[in-house]
Amino acid sequence: MHKVLSVAVAQPLLLSFALAQPIVDKGDVEIKDYKANTSPAEKDQALKLKGDVKAGQAAYKAYCEACHLPSGRGNPDGSIPQLAGQHPTVLIKQLADIRSGRRYNPTMYPFARQLADPQALSNVAAYVATLCIPLDSGKYKGSDATKQIADGKGLYEKDCVRCHQPNGEGVADKLYPVLAGQHYAYLLRQMTEIRDGKRVDVPSEMFQAINKYDSSQLVAISAYQASLTTPPSMLSPKGSMCRTGADKGRKAN
Repeated sequence: MHKVLSVAVAQPLLLSFALAQPIVDKGDVEIKDYKANTSPAEKDQALKLKGDVKAGQAAYKAYCEACHLPSGRGNPDGSIPQLAGQHPTVLIKQLADIRSGRRYNPTMYPFARQLADPQALSNVAAYVATLCIPLDSGKYKGSDATKQIADGKGLYEKDCVRCHQPNGEGVADKLYPVLAGQHYAYLLRQMTEIRDGKRVDVPSEMFQAINKYDSSQLVAISAYQASLTTPPSMLSPKGSMCRTGADKGRKAN
């Protein structure tokens, strides 16, 4: 069982259990210009490996910490997703997809490409799994929050719960990400990009579910998802929720 979960990331909404749509190019760094793309098989290789936490900590500090912060909290404004609490399997999948070009993310790509091999992906994911779960993730702040969350709950239970589970805990072995605790604005941005065809590294089932939502519905469902908290069953026996404070997010031994 995952020891310390909370977020979603990473993406959220970052699944590959089923066949995704073809990747398209979208300005800036185009997929076709990505240098030395890794093999899509890297994901499967990394998922079979046992991560080295110490090595993962060094890689995280070198390539991830500046944006995702020492705590793995990211930014509540949604510009950077929270990583702490995400399934290691999902983190591996996202890193592998970005490295191979399957997931278009020119901001992340140069950093993800610094990881040497499948073992390095597994190491980083193992380290992130030692981080406590921040309690101060970004929420929907509108005056109509109660209504938005209630409306979003209905949509979530209708279209999302089968994969992402009742409490947003996802399914690690199916690479369904944790949504509980992820930043509202990040969730909204990712679902909007999926609906609008700007993000295509997801199963066709997810695109079909989101494609029918209008923007107001995406706001509601994102508000609800961001209101979810990590189920106690996903926490270690001693508990692993924390305030980020000065952003020292490492879980105490």
